[in-house]
This record gives sequence, structure tokens and C-alpha cells, in this order.
Amino acid sequence: MDKVLKGYSLRIYPTKKQRDLIIRTFGCTRFVWNQMLDMQISRYQNNKDSKYLTGYKMSSLLPTLKKEYLWLKEPDKCALQCSCENLDQAYQSFFSKRAKYPRFKSRKSYLQSYSTKCSYPKKGTAPTIEILDNHHIKLPKLHSVYFRSGRLPQGKIKQATIRINSQGQYYCSVLCEQDKSDNQALPKTHNSVGIDLGLTDLAILSSGTRYSKSTYDIDLGASLKLWERKMSRRQHNALKEIAFDRKDGLLEPRELKDFPRYQQARKTVAKYKSKIANRRKDRLQKLTTSIVKDYDIIVVEDLQTSNMLKNHKLAKGISNSSWGEFVRELEYKCNWYGKQLIKVAPQNTSRRCSNCGMLNKDFNSLTENEWLLVRDWTCPNCGTHLDRDINASVNILNKGLETLV
Repeated sequence: MDKVLKGYSLRIYPTKKQRDLIIRTFGCTRFVWNQMLDMQISRYQNNKDSKYLTGYKMSSLLPTLKKEYLWLKEPDKCALQCSCENLDQAYQSFFSKRAKYPRFKSRKSYLQSYSTKCSYPKKGTAPTIEILDNHHIKLPKLHSVYFRSGRLPQGKIKQATIRINSQGQYYCSVLCEQDKSDNQALPKTHNSVGIDLGLTDLAILSSGTRYSKSTYDIDLGASLKLWERKMSRRQHNALKEIAFDRKDGLLEPRELKDFPRYQQARKTVAKYKSKIANRRKDRLQKLTTSIVKDYDIIVVEDLQTSNMLKNHKLAKGISNSSWGEFVRELEYKCNWYGKQLIKVAPQNTSRRCSNCGMLNKDFNSLTENEWLLVRDWTCPNCGTHLDRDINASVNILNKGLETLV
């Protein structure tokens, strides 16, 4: 039977003792990451032909490392092993040219996290990660931790990630494995739709429906801009004070964490950014779910967002549109609920007439920014007046249906 993985985010409220252990675990996993990364770099510099150590081989070095640094025995051992595996994944992403070379982690970062696996110590014993009741989860070394969540994790728990954000809030992301049959397929509607992703409107359907961008980001964006200026000014003043401390030869010069007004501004900026991100995420979740419920075949553009971001005039609008997240949510929801998602090339979808199929070459002389100003046009072949976005969504749908024939 097919399996699917689902993630659940829980807001946890650890006690002071649990918070201290979590922070120490952050430090231990960060230390293991840096030690293993330094070891990999040194091996390559000393011998260019040396073999790369995989995550399993790096984990086998942990017992030796614990003998040298006894405090590494305090946190969960699976968290240290996951740190080695994460470094291995970072190297694999670098080798496949999907990411940059792994970097050393800093304790000064406000975003810290560690992952741990769910294991069964002995046959018939309880797992190391377990949902005890509606508001308590058992985690390795932390035991029972209070949490709040809109829904409880279902299925077999595979992994948990504990993290702290820039506001000082603690979260636990639980990864669960479920049978695909447990995710009840949605009823078939025998409808298909093409979706054009835009800057003015988030999504334009071939049926003529438009989903505009959220308007509530405007007010939050103004407040965010105000507090970002305050944070920048307070950071500048704090750095000047730190420079004076170093010039005076103080043995322990102050750090940014020692300036409460800067920390207040930083947390306020993080709060507004979190609000904007959560509202966008909530809207995308509701929008994608409604589309998956209404249509059996969904066709979208396979956009290369990274290339489009090179246009500095459109970069901000493209980033705020969250096209990648929109398509990602459609993809996994179609997989969950028995629907089909098709990705097609976006070339000439808005320049081709959806009625007669003729490609309008009159627009070839226009630049990219000039072409974006054209919102409707009339086909010189059949005389049909076309809305740019709806015409593109219809062409996208036709392209996707052709792949099924």
C-alpha cells in the first residue's frame, strides 16, 4: 500500500528546565555540524583524492567525539546523528548544483533548530516520540511537553524538528507516515482548468475566475517598513557603542543582545513579518484546497522563478506572489486527494490566440516590461478580442490536455 508523508506544526510551551535543555541541544548539534564540516574541508585540502564521508560514516565518529567532549552526552543522541545526516544532504545538494557549499553555523543566529528521529528502544516499548493526549507530546530527553495545535498528528511518527523563531517562540514539526487510503479521495467533478499565474492577480482560471492578491498586506507592510527603519537606526547606534567598547580595550565588549531597545525593534519586525507570512500561507492553503475540490485535472505553468527574479523591476512583485508555494501546495494536494496536476511550458501562452491558434508576431518587437502593459488584444486572424490573462489560461489548459491524448 502506498504511503504518504504529512507534516504537523505544533506550538510548544516548554518549561524553563526544558528550554535550557533545548538551547543546549541547539548548541551541541551546531557544534557537531561545524566539527564535521571542518573535518570534511581539511580532508579535501590535505588530499584531493580523499573519499567524501557520508552521513552514516560521520555518525560513526560521534562516539569518539563524545569521549573528547563529555557534554555531548547530555542531549539526545538521535539529534546529533540527524545533524550529520543534514550535513550529508547539504553536500548532496551542492554536488547536484541545487545549493551553495555548506556553511558553518553561528550561535548568533536567532533561528535555531534540531531534528530527532522516532525510535523504539525495545520490542513492545513505547516510541521515543509520542502524542500523549490532546495537549502533550513526549520528546526524547524532554519527556512531556505542552503544545497547542489546530489538529493532532495522525499516523506513524517518523521525525520531529524543534525550532525557535526570531520572536523566541518554540515550535515542533512532526513528520508522520500514513497510508494513502487514509487520505480519502475527493469526489470526481469531471472538470479541468488551466491556471495562469500573474502579478496583478495571483491566479487567473480558464473559467474566467480571478483570485486577486491579498490587500491586508498593505497596512502590515507600512507598519513593517516603519519598524524596520527604527531597527536599522537602533542597530547602527548599538554598533557604534560596540566599536567604542573595543577601542577602549574592554575585555568583554557588549554585543547586540545587550541592547534592549534594538532587541525590542528586532522582535517587532519579526512579529510583523510573521503575521504577513502566516496570512499569505493561510490564504494559499484555502485557495489551493478549493481548486483541488472543484477540478479533477489542473494545468499550471512550469515557471522558472529564479530566472525571472533577475528583472529588478519585477523581483519584489514575483517574490510576494508566492508562485512556487502555490504550485507546491497544488502538487501535494493532488497527490493526496486523487487529482491530477500537469505542468506545461509557459512560452507564448499569452501571445497565441486561444480561438484560432495563431501566434501574434506583432508583439515580438516589444520588451518584456512593455509587453506586461498589454492587458488585452484583438487577434488579426479571426478578430476575437482576447483578455491577456484568460487567453493564457485557456492556452495552458489546451497544452495540458494535449499531453493526455
